[in-house]
Amino acid sequence: MSTRIVIADDHTIVRHGLAKLIEAEEDMEVIAQTDNGISTVELARELSPDVIVMDVAMPDLNGIDATQQILRENPKIKILALSMHSGKKFVIAMLQTGAMGYLLKDCALEELITALRTVIEGKTYLSPSISDIVVQNYVRNTNQQDDSAFSVLSQREREVLQLMAEGNTTKQIALRLHISPKTVEGHRLRLMNKLDIDNVAQLTKYAIQEGLTSAEP
Repeated sequence: MSTRIVIADDHTIVRHGLAKLIEAEEDMEVIAQTDNGISTVELARELSPDVIVMDVAMPDLNGIDATQQILRENPKIKILALSMHSGKKFVIAMLQTGAMGYLLKDCALEELITALRTVIEGKTYLSPSISDIVVQNYVRNTNQQDDSAFSVLSQREREVLQLMAEGNTTKQIALRLHISPKTVEGHRLRLMNKLDIDNVAQLTKYAIQEGLTSAEP
């Protein structure tokens, strides 16, 4: 029986390249592709794939929060993060959220298949270049307080902040999240108070630094 895989990446050429590579394996099948975090959550709910290859930086809902939502609903799904970002915050946030592997986009194509097979077996896979990040973080920060956005902010606050940083208006955010504009304004006020930030430009900068969204337009 083939392993059923969903690919989530906001770059079309990357998705198609990954799908072609995976489909060349006799025991693997790409059952869906998507380009944003919200639809990834919906596909996971609808299709219950065995594995999701998850980009970290995606529009509407980032891969970290998408992973958290997916695994809360279906912890049997295995998540393999695939990202251009090797920064500690991205790597640690994905692993703490429940991803079983973290692969960099500049890896050799054969490494993707190795990573997939490792994750399918229920083991953790890390690109060699980021293994030290994980070890050092564990050794140095085991007893330190985590001050990342994924600890300081609630999931809803992160969702609102990402959509704000991506240029959505209060009304657009309300429609996307199925809440009232007044509630959106309330979340924005709490974000500013929590982060001690008093303008949207700085909130956007914070969202990019914390990996909630990318710096790309």
